[in-house]
Amino acid sequence: MKTITPAPIKPTINFNDLTRIDIRVGTIELVEDITESDKLVKLTVNFGDHKRNIVVGMKQERKNPKEVEGKQALFVLNLEAKEIMGHKSEGMLFDIGYEDKIIPVLAIPESPVPNGVRAG
Repeated sequence: MKTITPAPIKPTINFNDLTRIDIRVGTIELVEDITESDKLVKLTVNFGDHKRNIVVGMKQERKNPKEVEGKQALFVLNLEAKEIMGHKSEGMLFDIGYEDKIIPVLAIPESPVPNGVRAG
């Protein structure tokens, strides 16, 4: 395991600021290559009552991005939808490590939970 020097703690926020972020569990049903990019793939994620497409940069972090198909992970759902290389992204994968320049890993529940359940 790589050792890092932890980044400084960000400024204090109040609890209400934190509750504004909608983090939910979803199952990654499909990983599709975005051929125009050397970094991006499109995930189709099931949140129980609906599915969303979420574009993520995981091609250079994993030998086989499809290895995450079928896994549950945490996602931020209440971000504005964004067009990325011609693909609509409707959220953000909540992974661990990217900001600290280590190979990111999924933030996953320790045991299966219903799709759409909220974190917090």
